[in-house]
Amino acid sequence: MLLALDVGNTHTVIGVFDDSAGSGAFGAGTARPPGELFDLRYHWRIATVAERTADEHALLLVDYMRLVGFDIRAEELHKHISGIAVSSSVPSATAALREMARRWFPIPTVVIEPGVRTGMPILYDNPKEVGADRIANAVGAIDLFTPPLIVVDLGTATTFDVISGAGEYLGGAITPGIEIATDALFGAAAALRRVELVEPRQVIGKSTVESIQSGVIYGYTGLVDGLCVRIKEELGPATVIATGGLATVIRPLSREIDHHEPWLTLHGLRLVFERNAERCGPRS
Repeated sequence: MLLALDVGNTHTVIGVFDDSAGSGAFGAGTARPPGELFDLRYHWRIATVAERTADEHALLLVDYMRLVGFDIRAEELHKHISGIAVSSSVPSATAALREMARRWFPIPTVVIEPGVRTGMPILYDNPKEVGADRIANAVGAIDLFTPPLIVVDLGTATTFDVISGAGEYLGGAITPGIEIATDALFGAAAALRRVELVEPRQVIGKSTVESIQSGVIYGYTGLVDGLCVRIKEELGPATVIATGGLATVIRPLSREIDHHEPWLTLHGLRLVFERNAERCGPRS
């Protein structure tokens, strides 16, 4: 099995893929349930803690594996896990995960970074500036859908990644995420309080809570749709895929999002691992 970890500023998503399920591409006529990858056996979302050590990461992974029936010691995990793939936007966590792999898991480990094979031309002015999660999203999207594509990742930041009809990563847009915006609102306005991020009964809020929910939820839906429209004006017609922790909130309200793939980043990580594993080899 392959262990994939996507470390974001707020959450870390962990996935376990079944090696025996074959490559990530889905053949014509395959009845794949929406938002599901046949070979993703287990997945968890946990809080990102930048100070977490290599040993703490190893202990967490073993504990989560035990939750699904693998009663094993940390030093035996490599007997069940054949490789590790990592994308991270938190440098301290990246370093800790490298150390975790070196110390506990003598198996191929791929971290998305400059020099890693992605199979996708990156037409950014400086390709090294593209975040690892954005690369994983683009690689996963082009495996599942026919380009041109727009990938909207609704996480700590809301990112838009654009893939040309020729399969090239063109660039995109970055805005503050929903939670960043609401944190700023509550921090600067003493009279306002935090609310649950759910769709209100109507756009015209009848209470402070509903008014905040309307502004945040419908406002960000408008932001997503508006940017997608503008990108299409430059790119031409494109399929829009949403992912990220808050995509479930925005997707039902959006007029531009065509598909929701909650595990898109993990899928892209799996593909990048497959393209680089032979070069990595077991760690000593």
